[in-house]
Amino acid sequence: MHDSAHVDTFARDHLPPPRERPELCFDLPELAYPRRLNCAAELLGRTDPARPVFRTPEGPVWYYGDLRARVDRIAHVLTGELGVVPGNRVLLRGPTTPWLAACWLAVLKAGAVAVTVLAQQRPHELAAVCGIARVGHALCDARSVDDLAKAEVPGLRITTYGGDGADDLLRRPAPDAPFEAVDTAADDVALIAFTSGTTGRPKGCMHVHRDVLAVADTFSRHVLRPHADDVFAGSPPLGFTFGLGGLVIFPMRAGASSLLMEQAGPRQLLPAIAGHRVSVLFTAPTAYRAMLGALDGHDVSSLRRCVSAGENLPAATWHAWHERTGVRIINGIGATELLHIFISAADDRIRPGTTGVPVPGWQARVQDEHGAPVPDGEPGLLAVRGPVGCRYLADPRQREYVRDGWNVTGDTYVRDGDGYFSYVARADDMIISAGYNIAGPEVEEALLRHPDVVETAVVGRPDEARGQVVVAYAVLREGARRDPGALRAFLTAELAPYKCPREFVLVDALPRTATGKLQRFRLRTDGDQR
Repeated sequence: MHDSAHVDTFARDHLPPPRERPELCFDLPELAYPRRLNCAAELLGRTDPARPVFRTPEGPVWYYGDLRARVDRIAHVLTGELGVVPGNRVLLRGPTTPWLAACWLAVLKAGAVAVTVLAQQRPHELAAVCGIARVGHALCDARSVDDLAKAEVPGLRITTYGGDGADDLLRRPAPDAPFEAVDTAADDVALIAFTSGTTGRPKGCMHVHRDVLAVADTFSRHVLRPHADDVFAGSPPLGFTFGLGGLVIFPMRAGASSLLMEQAGPRQLLPAIAGHRVSVLFTAPTAYRAMLGALDGHDVSSLRRCVSAGENLPAATWHAWHERTGVRIINGIGATELLHIFISAADDRIRPGTTGVPVPGWQARVQDEHGAPVPDGEPGLLAVRGPVGCRYLADPRQREYVRDGWNVTGDTYVRDGDGYFSYVARADDMIISAGYNIAGPEVEEALLRHPDVVETAVVGRPDEARGQVVVAYAVLREGARRDPGALRAFLTAELAPYKCPREFVLVDALPRTATGKLQRFRLRTDGDQR
């Protein structure tokens, strides 16, 4: 490991011990990064300042020169008046806007560690993230500050942006001069991305400056192959690494631009594609299915690349989209632990119904629970390795994810004789609904905070439109009013909306073995446990 630029060494001090770290591979010439590297400076410094970088549905276009000046100004405020030093964790919260992206770049350019969360997350969730990452500073869209303030994180200094106050980030005095990027090591931690764990406790995935460029120099460069004139757009927010890569890292690495939308559901995407001539689209299979039914009257002829990840892409959806649009969806699997997509295929290499082959720079295999490769055609655990690997922040689950240097993703896969990988199922209790990863135990923990709930089990049930939907089974205390609507209202205040169950089933008892172990499989397969 190289000499760190971090003054606050918390992130580096809490990396997994060397014996638990993944084996990294840098097999491509473009992955030979220098020892000193600041990824924000690299992304900002490669493109003509007169070229567009960020667009919004109704606002003015940001150019690379504008973005650099605004990033530098924010970095001056961070390191000056706010007192942020290299290695400090800075929480970023707000809807997808150019200002959120500028704040992310400024945090990294200043050598601090970006912790981007969803604008939807509730106080309880935000407090957990801040506690795990020891966050001391937050940059928050003025419209999203209420829940963060309600989290009551000890010592957290919240600075809003986009508001009317004199102390707003964008109104604070700062030198009108370039900001010299902190000379970070390539393996200094740049960001901590949180993902739900199967136990309910979120896991912080630490990624270094080199990782940010590596995902662009593997998947984006070799599979997506963007052009400088491309306009990117998509549904995932920047709080998800799927969105961070597809809407910020990949377009900027290519000198292209992206359309950043605060609301980016299927209803908003279709007119936006036509209005802004979007050519590269990132979204989940659920959205492609929804847009298929609304294509009439919308011009999508500008699309040349469509990327799908977040959940399995059915062959029927692929064929229907190709038939209607002429565009072949690039399917892929990625993980927050690995930052972005590591198995995929494009153009003539696509085989509908499969995920694809390892992205150049990555290796993949299917293995049994003991780590031995299984024969082609037999299901097993997907294991991958490449230039990026899982580094959980002080979490014993590191030993489960990284085994003998391989990242074991928790997915069951089959590889065929031609080397194509096909998804079978999740190997744990994670529910994947409309591209969101939802930990059943986390929802259970929140539901158990309701005073009337005695026991609960949360599972995923197959759903044609969303892949899976979240279903909560609950046993109530004797005499309690049996009102699923009250449980729904309670959870809406406790969890982000996408985690809330679509259905509540009130039962007298949960199915258990003779030894008392909950039989989740019965809840998944028996449609009615009432």
